[in-house]
Amino acid sequence: MTAVAGPTGLVLAAGAGRRFGGPKALARTVDGTPWLALAAGVLRRAGCSRVLVVLGAGADDARALVPEDAEVVVATDWAEGIGASLAAGLAATRGAPAVLVTLVDLPELPVAVARRVLGDAPGPASLRRAVYGGRPGHPVLIGADHLPRIAESLTGDSGARDVLEALGVERIECGDLFSGTDHDRPVSEGAG
Repeated sequence: MTAVAGPTGLVLAAGAGRRFGGPKALARTVDGTPWLALAAGVLRRAGCSRVLVVLGAGADDARALVPEDAEVVVATDWAEGIGASLAAGLAATRGAPAVLVTLVDLPELPVAVARRVLGDAPGPASLRRAVYGGRPGHPVLIGADHLPRIAESLTGDSGARDVLEALGVERIECGDLFSGTDHDRPVSEGAG
């Protein structure tokens, strides 16, 4: 395969989830649905022709929770932080015109948000991110033209926020669709 027809979806789920009490890649909703399945499903239904899930902590157990129509990427250096996990995921997206990145700890993320960030024709020059009441969040759309610059900026526990801003990321307001709140603590303790 030389190129991917549409955007590639990328779910970041490699962290240890220290505040959460364990890897979020293993988390499930109250009814038992894996968060990994929810995140991958949102990206697929939004229009991603390929979906990759980046695992790290708990990868052996989490692999069984990844939907069959998604591919697993293991970030061997996941313990270094989100930058390392994002780098591993982006390296696996070769050939995609654009990559739509989301986090596993957004189980309530509606498909409508992902579709809004994708827009009508995501391509190599695209660079967009969801914002919620002006606050940066996910998903983030990265066109292939920007991947080298973003990949070279990733280190440790630092994501792509600064380089996205430097590159002039288009901020797509989605606060009317979702709060943008991720789950850093177990749901029984509340979100955020």
